[in-house]
Amino acid sequence: MPEERRNSHSLAWLAVLYAGLIALPYALSYSQQEILVFTTINVLLVMSYRLLTLTGEWSLGHVVIMGCGAYASALASKALGLPVPLSMLIGGVIAGLIAWALSYPLFRMKGFYFLIGSFAAGEIIRLLWKRFRDPFGGPKGIKRIPDLGTIEIGGFTIDFYEPVTYYYVALAVVSVSLFILWRIERSPIGLTFHAVHWQDKLAESVGVDTRRYRIQAFVIASFFAGISGALLAHYVGTINPNRFNVEEMVYVLTWAIVGGTATFYGPILGAVALIVINDILLRELGFDQLRPMFYGLILICSVLFLPKGLESLVPRISRLVRRGNHNPSPPKVQPQEGAE
Repeated sequence: MPEERRNSHSLAWLAVLYAGLIALPYALSYSQQEILVFTTINVLLVMSYRLLTLTGEWSLGHVVIMGCGAYASALASKALGLPVPLSMLIGGVIAGLIAWALSYPLFRMKGFYFLIGSFAAGEIIRLLWKRFRDPFGGPKGIKRIPDLGTIEIGGFTIDFYEPVTYYYVALAVVSVSLFILWRIERSPIGLTFHAVHWQDKLAESVGVDTRRYRIQAFVIASFFAGISGALLAHYVGTINPNRFNVEEMVYVLTWAIVGGTATFYGPILGAVALIVINDILLRELGFDQLRPMFYGLILICSVLFLPKGLESLVPRISRLVRRGNHNPSPPKVQPQEGAE
């Protein structure tokens, strides 16, 4: 397929997707609209995590980094009185700076040791949140975080506390963030991230500072994780250290593994599928308390029967669709005149 035709098809599918996303909240109940907001925020979280995995490193502290953005944005808006949009941006910057500070001890380790080191660093940060009531609020966290408020346009009042309105804000922020992450992955820096993962020794032999690129991926991923935390804080209105514990991190890991990280859309598939299963299906059946068990079962089945994740099903389905379109049923043979 020519490149221009492929791009036009991609844009057409993207337009259809966003048309569906814009109309989606009006087909849901109020509680499902709230789940939709959280799902949108979690998509940015898991996609920022994927950027880190491009270099081959998996962290157990990414949710805590998300919490750094949430706390920073909450304090900037509540204690300093800054506008919420500016506070959200500050939350992302602070999360990136904290990741930059942590990168120097953490990236002296690799693989399993980096995983454990990131977990330890995250727990230290969470203990600091619990220990200091000023300014972090101690174990109870920060309450009454300012929201985006309301605006009036042409006599219409728009309340950003409502799930549908905040969903559109989150969708816009997440869409811009995903576009930036997509562009980064396809830039020379993103290609170097892949090289650091798959051929780190070869990359070092041609002068690539692999440690520096791992730090870059960590900081950029943390910035967008901080943005997702800020979106969460200003919607929920309260945050506490327990919201960013290791259990939540395991869910993010499961989304990434079940969805797959080889493609850009893989983690999105994993996050959306598992959130729908848990927050809609299991909750309707009254099994939402069994979420860890179902997540563990799904993770085991995914590793055993779908090791490349849900993303591996997309090309198979595409091939089946194309095969069905290109192989129509054979025409009926008309009998010749005079044949008996």
